[in-house]
Amino acid sequence: MMLGDLGARVIKVEAPGTGDDTRGWGPPFVGPACARESTYFMSANRNKESIVLDLKSDEDRDILATLLGRADVLLENFRPGVLDRLGFGVARLRELNPRLVALSISGFGHDGPEGGRAGYDQIAQGEGGLMSLTGPHPDDPQRVGVPIADLLAGMYGVAGVLAALVERSSSGVGQVVDASIVDGAAVLMSGFWGMRNAGLFDSANRGTNMLDSGSYFYDVYRCRDGEYVSIAAAEPKFYAEFLARAGLAGDPGFAQTLDRSRWPEMKQRFAAVFASRTRAEWAQLLEGTDACVAPVLRMDEAPHHPHNAARRTFVECEGTWQPAPSPRLSRTPATIAGPPSRPGADTRRVLLDWGRTAEEIDALVRENVIQTR
Repeated sequence: MMLGDLGARVIKVEAPGTGDDTRGWGPPFVGPACARESTYFMSANRNKESIVLDLKSDEDRDILATLLGRADVLLENFRPGVLDRLGFGVARLRELNPRLVALSISGFGHDGPEGGRAGYDQIAQGEGGLMSLTGPHPDDPQRVGVPIADLLAGMYGVAGVLAALVERSSSGVGQVVDASIVDGAAVLMSGFWGMRNAGLFDSANRGTNMLDSGSYFYDVYRCRDGEYVSIAAAEPKFYAEFLARAGLAGDPGFAQTLDRSRWPEMKQRFAAVFASRTRAEWAQLLEGTDACVAPVLRMDEAPHHPHNAARRTFVECEGTWQPAPSPRLSRTPATIAGPPSRPGADTRRVLLDWGRTAEEIDALVRENVIQTR
């Protein structure tokens, strides 16, 4: 999706029948009953054309080989070894198109004792060590609330693809980009590994929202109306500005301290301060400052926050809110061309663009070699 947002023509190859399994991962669903899609599928499949191929069929594998012969990038998320069994191993890909960049996203990567094992985000968050940092207590490890390891595997995959394309401009040769979701979870913890290596971090003292163990100036507090705000006044100037706006400047009880033994006491004081106003009152009081305090918004609130709305951080697509393309380019901005296609909706156009005649395509349809809509 990111590559499509950035201007690539993306052709999604789906299996015969219902297509991508995640089309049915609901509720919730959107669209008419005859063409409903899960919002889960909608969230990651904009800007993609859809063709349907049965990769166990010789004829359909021939069609895929034709597509690969002209493609810049192949993205696949089979278990390692599956693409080889289908007849598209690295040697064959190089034969079809020496310039092809192949991005492989898998659970555990292509090597190591678990290289061929199936993997999901929750498994990766556990095995990558991320769950040991998330949750209120070491005896209650929790996954991050979004499939962060899945998402990072895709994002690092995009970085790898772009790097391989730049390198190809000088070498003329493609390569394989190997991105695993376990690696994605591990990379997230780079700062914590540094603390661990320096002997400064113990998972028994970790907390869900805190930059450092128990820090009162980097946490989440409840307001008078039951809503929450987040504070990240890690720098003294930000801390001082918050105290000034909150009417606490000069109060010795709120002087910034790095004495960890006092942090539980300071958290109690901060909790009482934040509980004295509503979330909206805090937003009004701190508007225009660098106090680094912000509302904790619910998902239904985030698209309508004034800053997010002005910047169009979220966009509405087919009745669902989605994050806008990121990052933003000044000269060639990313765009959303449209919602996901139905399975096989673009097969005819893609094959025409790749050199098949209308008569040849009609014959393939009659022989049930391809599915179109």
